[in-house]
Parts: sequence; C-alpha cells; structure tokens
Amino acid sequence: MKNTIKIALALLLLINISCKAQQMVLTPLDAYKLKTHEQQFVNKPLKDLLKEIKPEIKLVLGTVDYPSYFVFRFISREELNKKPSGGNTIALYIYVKEPLDWHFDQRTKGKEYQWTKEDVEKYGNLTVIRIKVTGKE
Repeated sequence: MKNTIKIALALLLLINISCKAQQMVLTPLDAYKLKTHEQQFVNKPLKDLLKEIKPEIKLVLGTVDYPSYFVFRFISREELNKKPSGGNTIALYIYVKEPLDWHFDQRTKGKEYQWTKEDVEKYGNLTVIRIKVTGKE
C-alpha cells in the first residue's frame, strides 16, 4: 500500500512538471507567434505576455502617444546602429490601453534603452490592446 501511494505521488509530480506550458517565444523570430495568438493576450496584463518571451529584451522604447506602446527589440542599440539603415531586425510593438508614464530623460543614465525588473513592476499591469511584429532577422 505504501509503495502504491509513493508511485501515485511520483506520477502526479511527473505529470504536473511535464504539463507546464513552454514559453511561446524561444527565439526572436518566434515573436510572430504572439501576433498569431494575439487574442490570448488582448485585455490581459502586459506581464502575462512578457512571461511568454524567453530571449532577452535588449532594447525598449516607450511612446506616450495615443494609444501608448512599447517597442521591444532583441538586439542592443549598438548592434542596431551598426546595421545598415537600421537593418530589418525583429521589433515587437505592444500597444497598451492606459497612458504610458515613460520619461526617457528620467531613466537611469546608460540604461535608458534597457528593460529592467523595475519596468516589469511599474508597467506589468498595463492592459495589452494590440500586438504588432515587424522585421525578419
């Protein structure tokens, strides 16, 4: 009886671990999957979408127009500047419902373009209303 319970618990643990969803975006090119599954993220917090992205976001810009949006890139500003005419790199545009409190000049010097854990805390509850992806590399 003890062995049966141990085996059942081990199987439940194994099933639980294997049922965890994988991240949707494993490479920058996978960003197009976010657009394909856009309805899964619309009217949900930005932090839910960010959990689906594995590659490091190396460059971010916030735009306070209406609607407000973020532009996320998976290459650094320096790498982007080295590409001829900005290159054709993947850019992920995430439009949010709420006005964006993004002040480039108030961001930490030298880290103005970096997406930080503090940004996730500050902007993670903003509501996603649209996703747009551009680029090929």
